[in-house]
Amino acid sequence: MSRTYDPYTNVIDTMTRAMELGHIDQSMFEILKNPQRETKVYLPVEMDDGTIRVFEGYRVQHSNIRGPFKGGIRYHQDCDLNEVKALATWTTLKCAVADIPYGGAKGGIQVDPRTLSTRELRNLTRRYTFAIAPIIGADTDIPAPDVNTNAQTMAWLLDTYSQLNGHPCPGVVTGKPIELGGSRGRNSATGRGVVISTKLLLAMQGRELAGTRVAIQGMGNVGANAARVFYHRGVKVIAISDISGGLYCEEGLDIDAISRFLEKDRALLKDYDAPGVAHISNEEVLTCRCDVLVPAAMENQITADNAGKLNCSCIVEAANGPTTEEADKILEERGITLIPDIFANSGGVIVSYFEWVQNIQELTWDREQVNAMLEKLMSKSFQSLLEVIQECRCTFRMAAYIVALRKLVTAEKMKGIFP
Repeated sequence: MSRTYDPYTNVIDTMTRAMELGHIDQSMFEILKNPQRETKVYLPVEMDDGTIRVFEGYRVQHSNIRGPFKGGIRYHQDCDLNEVKALATWTTLKCAVADIPYGGAKGGIQVDPRTLSTRELRNLTRRYTFAIAPIIGADTDIPAPDVNTNAQTMAWLLDTYSQLNGHPCPGVVTGKPIELGGSRGRNSATGRGVVISTKLLLAMQGRELAGTRVAIQGMGNVGANAARVFYHRGVKVIAISDISGGLYCEEGLDIDAISRFLEKDRALLKDYDAPGVAHISNEEVLTCRCDVLVPAAMENQITADNAGKLNCSCIVEAANGPTTEEADKILEERGITLIPDIFANSGGVIVSYFEWVQNIQELTWDREQVNAMLEKLMSKSFQSLLEVIQECRCTFRMAAYIVALRKLVTAEKMKGIFP
């Protein structure tokens, strides 16, 4: 059996191994191991029935050594401070791998958003924004969507922050509606980045996207957008899943039809039926025979308990932290190539950077320009991973961590310790 999963321990252990493998000076490592600030807030909200509930919220700012803090906000019933610390650390590493001038942060509220009305969610978001307003800003810390939050959530955050400051502040948040200064291509950027990562990996192996068999665990924003982009590039998406279960079709699922079905209010895959489509469990999605497995749900999905059962040749991590340390070792022994989260799902933060730049410069870019720039930047980052793999004879995960840590350590040394 696998040990109890601790996401923060997981990321620190991986960083430690990468520092050793990459022969990186560890004099600054204690700084990188610890967040610069951890904020916990308590959020009283009047519910629709007149009762008062108090929710627990967090904002962890890990590092701003390379630029303003940047990171999403998630709403989830299992969200806690330790998880948010890990996510903030991963974001620091992700921004360094992508070579964009951001540091890492993350936020969250411990809540099941499915149990709240739209009014209650709006009030909760506004209260949370009010609580963290002193530590966010366009030059300080820029939130974005994450699990169970979206452009509407960011619109409420933007309006609350702008009201507090007495003027529009579009640069304080990314992933907002286009009508409020959002970037074209931002909503699908993380999923598109997963497809780009897969394309780059397959090209390295002399293969093409078209005809590749892909299984995707998770049909939230990232998984659903990745599925659509894959589908329109000739990929056979043979299995998908959400919280209710999975779907499987040997000849490939009709992702457009499924996407239309899921647009209905509270629609779930368990209620979808079509000829040739079988209903399977989430675990069966992970273990079905495919070329590429895309875990796009939550952390701690591929573990020591199921890593030996996977039937794929490649894994592209769309979620943050879906694979445990123990599972990593098993996958490496089995020869399964894994593209890590801090590269594979960096499309979201990269296009968030593009959105931020557009807001600051008061410009608007078209979707084609955004998508082309995203692919160009990810291709350049992928090449840096290949160079480290050749140098250090390591996995893609280790290469990504080494690339990120070298940049962060260099920046820490240049700036020195204050005072």
